[in-house]
Amino acid sequence: MVESTIFREPMKRDRDVADERPLVRRLLIALTVGLMAIFFFTPVALVFVEAFRKGAPAFLNALGDPDTQSAIRLTLLVAAIAVPINALFGVAAAWAAARFQFPGKSILITLIDLPFSVSPVVAGLSYVVLFGSRGYFGPWFAAHGIPVVFALPGIALATTFVTFPFVARELIPLMQQQGVDDEEAALTLGASPWRMFFTVTLPNIKWGLLYGILLCNARAMGEFGAVAAVSGRIRGETNTLPLHVEVLYGGFDLAGAFAVASILAGLALVTLIVKTILEWRHADELAISRRR
Repeated sequence: MVESTIFREPMKRDRDVADERPLVRRLLIALTVGLMAIFFFTPVALVFVEAFRKGAPAFLNALGDPDTQSAIRLTLLVAAIAVPINALFGVAAAWAAARFQFPGKSILITLIDLPFSVSPVVAGLSYVVLFGSRGYFGPWFAAHGIPVVFALPGIALATTFVTFPFVARELIPLMQQQGVDDEEAALTLGASPWRMFFTVTLPNIKWGLLYGILLCNARAMGEFGAVAAVSGRIRGETNTLPLHVEVLYGGFDLAGAFAVASILAGLALVTLIVKTILEWRHADELAISRRR
């Protein structure tokens, strides 16, 4: 009888734990959905509500404002500069970190994460110190007629700095997981290094690369702190979309501010949708590779 009691008691405890799981699961789901509603869905919805509060004509007039059009063009141009640079850097850094052993490799990986730990405002101020009119290199560039700070080059440099980890941090673990078997097989069969890269390496990392580019682009278009430090906030010239929202809001043009903010909110939603699709596709490929 003692023995049966000993074996019965753990089974009873197991059944109690199993009975509690649905309740715990529902509470966790409710908590997650509630927090998402408070911190994400409600603010995004309010942005669109406020943007269209005065009707579609006011919304379109705000977007058609010359300063807004200039901010849109500058934001797209900066992203078009920063994203390809970071894509090339990310692939090169991931290739070096995943394929080679060399002194200082851990330092390289640590430096890639530097923009995650440094405030964007600090990064922007660093570029002002380097390339400002009284900076270390600013007078030389000014003497050659190349404005850096308070101009497009400074904005592009600051944006590139704060966004360059995204592609690299996505590709490094992916390439380490994949290993070098496919690439060694291609080289053994006579493929040149470039042919191996474009026919073997690049197809293997394409979804991870697209995922990193997507995150990099979203951050480049939404960056505020570093750009604010180097742009000078010249309305119609050096204001990107986030800076232009602040200018409009500070000038009590709430309809215009929310109209411009709705562009960034829409970008965030599109980014989340595409991110989900890429994660789904990427997960499928990983599952196939594991089954092989």
